[in-house]
Amino acid sequence: PKGAYGVPLQYERSFRWKLGQFRYLCTSNALPGHVKITVSRDNLFEDSFQQIMRLQPFDLRRRLYIIFKGEEGLDYGGVAREWFFHLSHDVLNPMYCLFEYASTSNYCLQINAASSVNPDHLVYFRFIGRFIAMALYHGKFIDSGFTLPFYKRMLSKKLYLKDIETIDPEFYNSLVWIRDNNIEECGLELFFTADFEVLGKVEQHDLKEGGSEIKVTEENKEEYIDLMTNWRFSRGVEEQSKAFLDGFSEVVPLQWLQYFDERELELMLCGMQEMDVDDWERNTIYRHYQRNSKQVMWFWKFVREIDNEKKIRLLQFVTGTCRLPVGGFAELMGSNGPQRFCIEKVGKETWLPRSHTCFNRLDLPPYRSYEQLVEKLTMAIEETEGFGQE
Repeated sequence: PKGAYGVPLQYERSFRWKLGQFRYLCTSNALPGHVKITVSRDNLFEDSFQQIMRLQPFDLRRRLYIIFKGEEGLDYGGVAREWFFHLSHDVLNPMYCLFEYASTSNYCLQINAASSVNPDHLVYFRFIGRFIAMALYHGKFIDSGFTLPFYKRMLSKKLYLKDIETIDPEFYNSLVWIRDNNIEECGLELFFTADFEVLGKVEQHDLKEGGSEIKVTEENKEEYIDLMTNWRFSRGVEEQSKAFLDGFSEVVPLQWLQYFDERELELMLCGMQEMDVDDWERNTIYRHYQRNSKQVMWFWKFVREIDNEKKIRLLQFVTGTCRLPVGGFAELMGSNGPQRFCIEKVGKETWLPRSHTCFNRLDLPPYRSYEQLVEKLTMAIEETEGFGQE
């Protein structure tokens, strides 16, 4: 059975403990004062890059004040959450060629070997390392996650053949075939080398010293599979991975993560994906409405009827992020600490719903019918960008 954290119950207690230890390390190493980061929405990636790389890494542990140019509102945490979310969406976007989807059916991200086409790519990876560490340090979530083998590399964990399966099924199947068949009987001629094409050029790589001279046999094929597995994850991306990890460890020392496994690291960075409406409803508070007010009952009917993506959009509209804390809705944070999802009766029935992302609050006017609520709420969710949000 799974607990509130989406991890098996027997691990939940230790995960909560590990999370507590990590948060303790973060708070006890925090620095006084704050650091201001001013960016424009139109130039989010470049502005953030310039500012984060100009600062000393330890400054990034101070309290963050994020300012969107032309929207000089107070940041109570809502704007920071939005910044982490949108910037992660930009920097990890495969369009920029720094990252790519693991495969056609796997939307997790991995470093793109072709990123070296950009002469400045290593400094960008260092920046992304710093940024991802800031998200962990400040307890904020990012928009898309990396592959589990990528997290394993961050944690210096051994990679196994099984790890390739979701990333590159063909490559995996060919290694499994070698493992399960007698290659000498099949007359298969293999050497300790591997070919890799990047930017249209095929290069041969020795898996060990003098690999092109060493034949793969029944006796040494296990070593070959091991070396191939490691090479599959590092091929063409060693320098980029190093730059990413260097940037990361300037803000959060990698040894702070030593107790976590790759799934827990993903949970810490991305929060929970699937929306649990029962958990959401259980952890919602009301102002000027009661649990049994018809508008409230309509609201939950609406939430249950829309698909997961719309639910995420609704959550984003009200809280500024589509990710939930690892403990689910019970652990939603506002500007001044824990802040439950709140629905408040405000305005006239002609108004659209509004949201206050700093306080996880939805202003829901007293609509006359379920159809009216659906129409207005849908309009509000679809029009989010800076609209109807405070």
